[in-house]
Amino acid sequence: MHMSDDNKPIGWWLKEVDRLLEQSFEQVLAADGVSRRQWQILNAVQGEAPVAVALAPFLSGDPAELASLTGPLTERGWLDDDGLTPAGVAAHAQLNEKVQAQRRRITNGIVDAEYLQTLDVLRRMAVNLGYRPANGSAV
Repeated sequence: MHMSDDNKPIGWWLKEVDRLLEQSFEQVLAADGVSRRQWQILNAVQGEAPVAVALAPFLSGDPAELASLTGPLTERGWLDDDGLTPAGVAAHAQLNEKVQAQRRRITNGIVDAEYLQTLDVLRRMAVNLGYRPANGSAV
């Protein structure tokens, strides 16, 4: 049975959007020799949580997997034990421009209220399915 776009369930759309997001960001970053996960690492090292914690939803939990992503960033001189190097800060800023442009393209025609409402609905569905925020705050 073929489903039209009008009657496909939310699970189908979630998987399709996820697949297309992954593909589009990989394409945007590929010219710079960076994967989407490596881009996430460049962002995460600036946060409060350890990189492994920040990227946990996207990784298998195997420390070798994280090392395989951080290693090339260290080899490029963008990352060290203290976080981003000056070259890493510059690379992050340059890549950030591309990522922000892609995000604008992805959300073209979607007003802020629609975007925020979509996030709220997805967050509530996740809670209904058992998700609990790490900080324990109510959703």
